[in-house]
Amino acid sequence: MKKQLLFIFLIAMTTVNYAQTFGGNFMLGYPQGEFRSNVNQMGYGVSLEGTLWAPSKERPFTIGLHAGYLVYGEVSERRAWSDFPGIYLNLNRTNSMANLHVMLKVSPFFGTVRPYAEGLFGGNYIFTTSTVRNENGNQEVASSTNFDDFTWSYGGSAGILFKIADNLENISALYLDVKGQYLFGTEAEYLTEESVFVNSLGKTIFQPKKSKTDFFTFQIGVVAYFNL
Repeated sequence: MKKQLLFIFLIAMTTVNYAQTFGGNFMLGYPQGEFRSNVNQMGYGVSLEGTLWAPSKERPFTIGLHAGYLVYGEVSERRAWSDFPGIYLNLNRTNSMANLHVMLKVSPFFGTVRPYAEGLFGGNYIFTTSTVRNENGNQEVASSTNFDDFTWSYGGSAGILFKIADNLENISALYLDVKGQYLFGTEAEYLTEESVFVNSLGKTIFQPKKSKTDFFTFQIGVVAYFNL
């Protein structure tokens, strides 16, 4: 899992180094379709994106990369340490999605308010991790990736940029970015908050769900247009 996340991070940082525009958003996610029947709750996360050039009147489109990380479920439990009576551990289990998409962005309007549309194609890494910490929560005892899968993903976004500053050092314009994004995900296996239990013998049992992984996110953040 760490290797996949590191790969996504390195790709995103490479985009930043060569980007003419770069932005970051906080996002709220809502499962759709078959996925919603198994995960009926809101997720949260962050996204980063960069484009190779800024849209202009002569060329009102651009290409780039969009990377996101979203938590769609988590469980926290306090359990007794079986080998040491009277000592307790904190178990945190997190269900997450990390995605990376090639992005085509069309922005034909200019001024202080700039509507735009995006098309995306890429992949989505779905995984569940468990982390055990000591009773105070300040020291990690163990961690593991319990289950993971990969799905292809494609979709689009529609949003509006609102100019909030311009002519800053190395930045020609700074925008507030508000958008909605819908991603269609192919079929994958994944864990939910109800997919993990301990049987009478003390063995942990995983019961993964299987469905398409469509997701809608509402995102808000900032985008910078650089003077490069």
